[in-house]
Amino acid sequence: MEVILSAVLLLIGLVMLCFGGNWLVSGGVAIAKKFRISNLVIGMTIVAYGTSTPELAASIAAAGDHSAIILGNIIGSNIANVGMVIGVAAILVPLAVQKSVLRKEIPIMLGVSALIVLLSVDGEISQSDGAILLVGLGIFAVYTFRSALKQREQDTDDSDDNKNNNIYLKSIGFIGIGIIVLYVGAILTVDNAVVIATEFGLSEKIIGLTVIAIGTSLPELITSIIAIRKGHSDIGIGNIIGSNIYNILMIMGVGAALGGVLITADVYVDYAIMIIFSISLLIGLKTHIINRTMGVILATGYVLYLVTTFFK
Repeated sequence: MEVILSAVLLLIGLVMLCFGGNWLVSGGVAIAKKFRISNLVIGMTIVAYGTSTPELAASIAAAGDHSAIILGNIIGSNIANVGMVIGVAAILVPLAVQKSVLRKEIPIMLGVSALIVLLSVDGEISQSDGAILLVGLGIFAVYTFRSALKQREQDTDDSDDNKNNNIYLKSIGFIGIGIIVLYVGAILTVDNAVVIATEFGLSEKIIGLTVIAIGTSLPELITSIIAIRKGHSDIGIGNIIGSNIYNILMIMGVGAALGGVLITADVYVDYAIMIIFSISLLIGLKTHIINRTMGVILATGYVLYLVTTFFK
């Protein structure tokens, strides 16, 4: 009976993720237009922060006694974001990628991934390491803020300045409601997925890498698909890159700062897979497009990763 109830609550959570993702994208796009900020920057900031709240909630809840869940959740989510989210999205619609993303944002994502590997060499991501990651988060926030200001200076079109200022409140309301609904929906999805998964005797690390990682990546998946279907692929791409950066700098930073995270030797395999998936996005460097073939490769690779993880 408990499993049936969990399955029903899981479905409710998924529905909430769909609605929350739709409202978050709508509010983000409206603000981007009003402030003359590109969809990419909105995707990497407001939308990425919003869709990363489930990972943050899961990591804070697991801090201390369940650090394996934090580590598995972050690595698994970053792999899922590229393999599952970008893979599925590219299968639906080929994704156009801006030059700046390939030359700046993706390398930043790779650099942050390399940083967490370096911090893990001593067998622990300590509280001081967590502080380093949070400082990195601040630096990245300044970078995105300056990018937004630069784009505003380049765009001198003031045609929207006289529109009803209620768009601010309406858009912020959409974003706020969207984040709350995404958060609650993700908690329902993750908690009940764990209940179902534990029935099959899965370890905390496996649950973190798979069930929780997929559950907390669902907001990114839903939000990106909705954004792409509305013709805002920049939000979809920015959302994934921003989320992967925040997962390491913010989620791991907070989780480690609260109590440290122990590192086991076998996690380096998962680190390598995370980086390989991220590097694969650079294949579109010349064409600036992640096509359906690449989407199929990413999605298939992710399925294979899940299968091998379950049978380790």
